[in-house]
Amino acid sequence: MTTPPSTSSLRMGPIEWLLLAILSVLWGGSFFFNKLALAEWPPLAVLLTRVGLAALALQLAVRLSGLSMAVGRPIWLAFFGMGILNNLIPFSLFLWGQQQIASGLASILNAMTPIFSVIVMQIFGNERATGPKIAGVLAGLAGVAILMGPDALGGLGLNLIAQLACVTATVSYAFSGLYGRRFRELPPLVTAAGQLSASTLMTLPIVLLANPPWTLPLPSLQVVLALAGLALVSTALAYVIFFRIMRTAGPSNVMLVTFLIPVSAILLGSGLLGEELLPRHFAGMAAIFLGLALIDGRLATSWRAGRAGAPTA
Repeated sequence: MTTPPSTSSLRMGPIEWLLLAILSVLWGGSFFFNKLALAEWPPLAVLLTRVGLAALALQLAVRLSGLSMAVGRPIWLAFFGMGILNNLIPFSLFLWGQQQIASGLASILNAMTPIFSVIVMQIFGNERATGPKIAGVLAGLAGVAILMGPDALGGLGLNLIAQLACVTATVSYAFSGLYGRRFRELPPLVTAAGQLSASTLMTLPIVLLANPPWTLPLPSLQVVLALAGLALVSTALAYVIFFRIMRTAGPSNVMLVTFLIPVSAILLGSGLLGEELLPRHFAGMAAIFLGLALIDGRLATSWRAGRAGAPTA
């Protein structure tokens, strides 16, 4: 097993940025899949199907790859903790919140995750919140707000409990990043399979009490395909990539994906559905990319190097 990089060497290289972009597309699709599935099934049933099918797929992948889930009781207990912070709490809160607030507003609230990640890592971790990083996070959040437009912000202040639920979900995501550092020595495939298996075991008794499967309507083909996409693409594959980025770039960096999810949604809508790209879309994407460049640090490093090498008068 290869040794993961030290905390001081964690940074986003070209591979990590590419994986982050792919992850944003996979998770951006989950909003679409959720919308289709929630039209026929209640949130908890959708949640169980999502994590259950993903766990089965990844357990099979672990077996076929020659890896093992025999990682010891302490690690399995940690999988349950990660499942609570990274799946059970945020998935449930966002599914419930999206039934009462617009998807655009939910996306903006979801984009607060890097802010809370920086705060959590500053207080409880050892990732220092530098000035450029804070500026980059704020620029990224502003870019998401511009990208989604004033209509998305129109519901701000209404349905306050639903909005607080979404914000609480982002705080849970932030703490999951801190908690997930303990899995850095495990293969990402094993970590993803363990987390989702634990989430399935915790969700199953809740669903059996609240929404017994035999009381659910038979899903249409459209919903079956949506659930399959949600579980296999937006969850199983997405979490393998998520833990791969976290292992090499750290929790604060992997949470930047929430800035890119709205960008992916807008570009997919334009490319596949022929939706119009407006000037605010380009302005919002520019602000997001500026924020990401500031967080990456290379922009500031190049500027300081240029200043140091500039001739003095």
